[in-house]
Amino acid sequence: MSYDKPICRVAIVGTGVIGASWAAQYLARGFDVVATDPAPNAETNLRKYVADAWPALTTIGLSPGASQDRLRFTASMKEALSQADFVQENGPERPEFKIKLFADMDDATPPDSLIASSSSGITMSVMQSKCAHPERCVVGHPFNPPHIIPLVEVVGGTKTAPEAIEQAMKFYAAIGKKAIYLRKELPGHVANRLQAALYREVAYLIQEGVLSVADADDAVSWGPGLRWGVMGPSLQWHVGGGAGGIKHFMEHLEDPRESGDHPRPQEDDCGWGTEGGRQPFRRAARETGERAPAGPPSSTQSARMRGRQDQQ
Repeated sequence: MSYDKPICRVAIVGTGVIGASWAAQYLARGFDVVATDPAPNAETNLRKYVADAWPALTTIGLSPGASQDRLRFTASMKEALSQADFVQENGPERPEFKIKLFADMDDATPPDSLIASSSSGITMSVMQSKCAHPERCVVGHPFNPPHIIPLVEVVGGTKTAPEAIEQAMKFYAAIGKKAIYLRKELPGHVANRLQAALYREVAYLIQEGVLSVADADDAVSWGPGLRWGVMGPSLQWHVGGGAGGIKHFMEHLEDPRESGDHPRPQEDDCGWGTEGGRQPFRRAARETGERAPAGPPSSTQSARMRGRQDQQ
């Protein structure tokens, strides 16, 4: 089935912090938005959030037709979804709840409309497992708050149609988001895993007495954080490698764990698997043209990388 129909009406299921931020984003982009949430005072809280977010959205720039008056709220999810062209779900992060919620949304939403989830930890293969039309279900995971931060991670489940993923990518890009496509499902998606990898190193350095919490924050925000706002780590290292590019840069990185002195665990503290040795770094060097992430460096690699970059 084709999912390229015009999107005029967006339904928001769940109007907590993420759902309310999405509602503000879609209103600012000129859509009709109908929201639903069974929580007490949900409508009042939603409208206040949108009103508070509107000055920032106005500064960013409103699309033609943008108006807070285009927001409608209903306690009936079936009513909210009955004419939706696109659904953004933001319910509680519990697998059993999500499975039933997606089955109910799938039943109430027109069959040619996409259903996207903001879930940060539950895979779409799980959520879509009881749907009659699982092929139109995708994850569209934002970075909080969605109305400010452009990133959206898009990933399908085992039953998601490629056409649905393609259309979701196009839709998010059309409303000013920076959508990235994840080729595989995994807990935490990508950006949160990168944050976790960095923070494990931060926690290690603090634990070892290398620096204070405040100085660790400054080390990121006043150093590499400024660079990362302009280019990602693979492109940054490619530029840092000079004429030899990222391959030359990688040749100067050594991982002492390869010697066996410091065996690398195959699973991190969050239960996320990691690859051993320098294989992720070699792969990044090969795929620089695609800007593939190089993987989290070890503490020793981080120190050597910082020393090398300080010389540039």
